[in-house]
Amino acid sequence: MMSKTLLANTTRLACRPSQSQHLRTTRTLHSKAAPVAMPVLQNEMPECNYQPPPYNGPSYEQILSTRKSHLTPNLVAHFKKPLVIHAGHMQWLYDHEGRRYLDMFGGIVTVSVGHCHPKVNRALNEQIETLWHTTNIYMHPKIHEYAERLVAKFPGNLKSVCFVNSGSEANDLAMLMARLHTGNQDIITFRNAYHGMSPYTMGLTAQSTWRYPLPGISNGIVHVMNPDPYQGIWGGDACRDSPVQTSRSCQCQDSCQAGVEYYNELEQTFKYSLPRGRVAAMFAESIQGVGGTVQYPKGYLKRAAELVRANGGVFVADEVQTGFGRTGNHFWGFEGHDYVPDIVTMAKGIGNGFPLAAVVTTPEIAATLGMALHFNTYGGNPMASAVGLAVLDVIEEEQLQRNSLDVGTYFLKCLAELQQRFELVGDVRGKGLMVGVELVSDRLTKAPLAVPHVLDIWETCKDMGVLFGRGGLHGNVLRIKPPMCITKSDAKFAVDVLESAITKTFAKQN
Repeated sequence: MMSKTLLANTTRLACRPSQSQHLRTTRTLHSKAAPVAMPVLQNEMPECNYQPPPYNGPSYEQILSTRKSHLTPNLVAHFKKPLVIHAGHMQWLYDHEGRRYLDMFGGIVTVSVGHCHPKVNRALNEQIETLWHTTNIYMHPKIHEYAERLVAKFPGNLKSVCFVNSGSEANDLAMLMARLHTGNQDIITFRNAYHGMSPYTMGLTAQSTWRYPLPGISNGIVHVMNPDPYQGIWGGDACRDSPVQTSRSCQCQDSCQAGVEYYNELEQTFKYSLPRGRVAAMFAESIQGVGGTVQYPKGYLKRAAELVRANGGVFVADEVQTGFGRTGNHFWGFEGHDYVPDIVTMAKGIGNGFPLAAVVTTPEIAATLGMALHFNTYGGNPMASAVGLAVLDVIEEEQLQRNSLDVGTYFLKCLAELQQRFELVGDVRGKGLMVGVELVSDRLTKAPLAVPHVLDIWETCKDMGVLFGRGGLHGNVLRIKPPMCITKSDAKFAVDVLESAITKTFAKQN
């Protein structure tokens, strides 16, 4: 089993490169200059005492054959040689051959407190020994205990919760509730947003790569300009609520001018494209996830919520990826935007990988579900509720929100230093452990780095023992959303591996 991995060759202190490293890496991937001698880099994987059980499953070849023959083709495996993941422990994953990987994607932002966390495991095992499932036509204690604990995390009158199983289900239900409560039809989302893949929520999702050519999916949906301070029309070096800002300059003082400009564009949509005073809702991720960890200008969402309410609608915060302390400063991402939504959707980290999701709203909005029979077979069942309670316990007891802030800020600053040494690192952004690194072919035009180069870097990181995700319309943004239990040593290792991968890719091209 791989307990340590030696990669490349030179030890570095903190996040700072040596002078020779700086000189080596300031040129772009496509530079025609003669390459400087490769620095000797040494990246040592942090220790882990866990020993995974032996793998006794089908062979690698049999898995590939079954996948091709019997699983639907939308299940696309990552990497040229897909991994067979056999075991997990906290921030670590193990393949069928015993190799260890630092999971910097957390099961697509789903593993919040750590793979197979012992306290969560115990809670689930205890519940399994007592009661697996009974539908909510009968009462069981866990859903009531969990509902009280969960809504206590919310401000204002967000005190009613409906449990479901996935983020798509949660956003689907939020759409229904918004339309029923307001009596209106039109819902607004951002271009570049991702809110799910059910037939209903596919309309909210505004990326062509995630949309099937079906009639009616965009019925009553309006996609508005994405207020992106890096790739958008407006942006500056003080727009984002992040330790790292864009390279664009601005002269903002009392308020973010880019936010004002994007808000003015939103107002134009209300003036010309929507029935006056008859809006159902606006959905917004607190930080866009699948879209590439895009943050909005400060103050934008607060003003947008006021505009939506003035036109008869409700504002929905999609916390599927940003909730449960991941952003560090706050338990919920919307709190960083200084507003209180009318409906909040959540999934992924809520259950640390167990199928669990929820919609939290006010009693007044929740009352609309009483207009007809509405039911979810598995939502909030005993096992899911027991897991949800244990996840809340671990976040509080192990201070994982604080860890997200401390490790995430350190990580972002290390990545920002990496950006100064590699021109292909166009932007570093995010907060807490919700991080994105955008790879570009040209710093000025911000054109995406060519896919083969992105894949080369991504694959090399995997071969060195670090698993990153990818996102953005062009797949050129490294999505970094690890379990919130990672350490600064883990973050440093991930940065060192990324630097080595970029350096190796650079060397191939020169």
